[in-house]
Amino acid sequence: MAKKQITDQELLASQANAEFVNRNTEETVIESEADSLSLDEIKSNSIIHNSNDFDWDMDNKKLGGYSDAERAKLEVLYTTTLSSINKGEIISGTVVSMNTKDVVLNIGFKSDGMVPLSEFRDTPGLKLGDVVEVFVEDQEDKNGQLILSRKRAKTQRSWDNINTALEKDAIINGFVKSRTKGGLIVDIDGVEAFLPGSQIDIKPIRDYDIYVGKTMEFKVVKINQEFRNVVVSHKVLIEDDLESQKFDIISKLEKGQVLEGTVKNITAFGVFIDLGGVDGLLHITDISWGRIEHPEEVLKLDEKINVVVLDFDDEKKRIALGLKQLTPHPWESLDTKIEIGSKVKGKIVTVADYGAFLEIIPGVEGLIHVSEMSWSQHLRSPQEFMKVSDEMEAVILTLDREERKMSLGIKQLTPDPWVGVADRYPVGSKQNAVVKNMTNFGVFVEIEEGIDGLIHISDLSWSKKVNHPHEFTKVGDKLDVVVLEVNAEERKLSLGHKQLEENPWETFETIFTLDSIHQGTIVKVTDKGAVITLPYGVEGFAPTKHLMKDDGKMATNEEVLDFKIIEFSKDAKRIVVSHAKLHEEAKAEARAEETDKKKKEAKAASTAVKKVKDSVEKTTLGDLGVLANLKSSLETSEKGTKAKKDAASAAETAADVAADAAE
Repeated sequence: MAKKQITDQELLASQANAEFVNRNTEETVIESEADSLSLDEIKSNSIIHNSNDFDWDMDNKKLGGYSDAERAKLEVLYTTTLSSINKGEIISGTVVSMNTKDVVLNIGFKSDGMVPLSEFRDTPGLKLGDVVEVFVEDQEDKNGQLILSRKRAKTQRSWDNINTALEKDAIINGFVKSRTKGGLIVDIDGVEAFLPGSQIDIKPIRDYDIYVGKTMEFKVVKINQEFRNVVVSHKVLIEDDLESQKFDIISKLEKGQVLEGTVKNITAFGVFIDLGGVDGLLHITDISWGRIEHPEEVLKLDEKINVVVLDFDDEKKRIALGLKQLTPHPWESLDTKIEIGSKVKGKIVTVADYGAFLEIIPGVEGLIHVSEMSWSQHLRSPQEFMKVSDEMEAVILTLDREERKMSLGIKQLTPDPWVGVADRYPVGSKQNAVVKNMTNFGVFVEIEEGIDGLIHISDLSWSKKVNHPHEFTKVGDKLDVVVLEVNAEERKLSLGHKQLEENPWETFETIFTLDSIHQGTIVKVTDKGAVITLPYGVEGFAPTKHLMKDDGKMATNEEVLDFKIIEFSKDAKRIVVSHAKLHEEAKAEARAEETDKKKKEAKAASTAVKKVKDSVEKTTLGDLGVLANLKSSLETSEKGTKAKKDAASAAETAADVAADAAE
C-alpha cells in the first residue's frame, strides 16, 4: 500500500514536470516569436481559448451586487483610508488603543502609529476617540512600523506660535519651570525660554523662587533662530498696564497732594517710591523730623506708605516726596516750660569740627559749640568730649521757637574756674602745669581743668634761643611755671618757665666780655652762620665769614674751636662770636712785630752811619783797619736779612768815607 502511494506521487510529479516543460517551451516560443513576428501574428499562433471562458463586460453586469452609490462610498473610503503622508509633516490622529506604555493612533495610513504614553503626561484625561496632532518622523522603520512623535509636533507648533507672537507682539502663556543664574526658565508648550530677572517685574525682585511653579503671561522679546534661544518678558506687560495709570497720575499731580506708594528701592541718600507707574524720590532729610543715618532705619522694601508731593519739574519727570510732612513739627510739641537756663537731656546725633548736635526729642536739636564744651580756652576738638549716641545733659543758652533754633552748653553744668583765679594763682607764684598745645609763638598749658595759660616762646629759656616750642618740650609734659600776669575778665593767664631761675645775663656780662676768647661747639649750621654752644650753656652766633679756619676751610657742625666775643647784648640776650678773628689777629701781630724789628734795625744802621761821619775827622789808618774789621764782622753775623745787608752797606760806606777823608 505504501509502495502504491509512492508510485502515485511520482506519477503526479512527472505529469507536473511535463506540464511545466511544455509551458516553458511555449513561453520560449512566444518570446522568440516576439523578436520577428507582429502582435497579431503572435496572437494567431497562440493558444486559442474559448471565448466563453472570460467575459470582458463582467464589470458592467454589476457583479458583486454594489450599487453606484455604494461603489462611490467605497471609493471614498478607500481613498481616505490609504491617504499618503510625508516625513516631517504634522497630521492629526485618532486614539484607537491604549496600554501602559503606548498610545495607538490611526492617521489614515496603511498602518497605525504608536506614540509613547509618556508624551501625553500633560493630558491626563486622554481617552479612545480623542484627536491629537503628531509629527511624522518616518513612514516606516526597519520593522515596517510608522514612527510618530507628539512631543516634536507640540514643539514645532510651539515654535510656530512663538515666532507668530514675536511678529504680532502677541501675549503667550508659559509655565515657570525652575530658577537659574540671573533669571527663570519658562516652558512654553515644550519650548524652554529664558526670563531675565530684570524682566520679571518693574520693581527689583530679590526672591526668584516665589515664581517657580506658576503659569504667567509673557511677551517674546528676542529669538535666536540659529541656537533656538528664546527670551521673554513679563515686565513689558506690567509697563503697558501702568502706562495708562502713569498718565493719569502725572496729569493730576499737584503740590501738597497725598499719595500712596510702595518702597521700590532704598539708597543711602533716599528712597524711591512707586506711585503706580511713576517713581518719586523721598530724600533722607524728608523721611523723619529726627536725624537718621540711613533710610533703612525707618523704611523697608515693598512697604506701602503715604507720602506728600513736595515738588516736581515742569515735565513732571522728577517728583520730590515727603513723609515727615504728614506729621506735626516736633517744635510745636516742645514743652513750653523749657526756657533759657533750663537743663535738658538728650542724645548726640552729629559731631562736627565746630561742635555737636544734641537731640532733645526727635526733630528738636540744639547745637553745643566747641567753646561751650569746656572752660578751657585752648583749641580742642569736640571728639575729645563726646561721640555719636552719647547721652548727656546740657543747659539751654539761647532759644528761638519761631526760627526753631537752640544753642546749648555743657561747661555751664560746672562752676566757672576763673572765678577767684587771681586769689588761687597770684602773680609770682610757682605752679605745676601740663602741656596741652603748642604754636609757633608759645606753649599752652593747663594748671587745672578750665584754667589755661600761655608760656611765650621767649619765656622758655634764658640762655637758649628757641625757634619752636617743640625744641623745648612736647604735649603731655609737665612743666613748672611762674605766674607773670592774671586777667580774669579776658580769661588770660601769662606764664613763664625761665623765671624759675635768676637772669644769668648779669653774670654772663662779666664773663663774655668783648675780645675775650672761649671754647665752643658748633651745634647748628645755617645759611647765615652757625649756633655755638659756649660755657654755662649759653649760645652764641657766628656769622658765616667768621667760621673760616686758619687753613682756609670753613668750620663744620660739631667742631670744637676757640671763639672770640665780638658782640654782647644783655638786653637782647645776644652774643656774636668769631673764630676767623683769632688767626687773622695773630697774623697781624706777626706782621707788626716784623715791621717793628725792621724799623729798629734801620734805626741802628742810621745811627752807625752818623757816628762814622762824626768821627771822620778823628779817623786814622788804624781806624780804617778797625772799620774794615767791623764790616767783616757785620757781613758774617748778620748775613741773610735785608736789615743786616743795610747795616753792612752802611759800615762799608762809612769805611769808604773815612778812607777818602784820610786821603
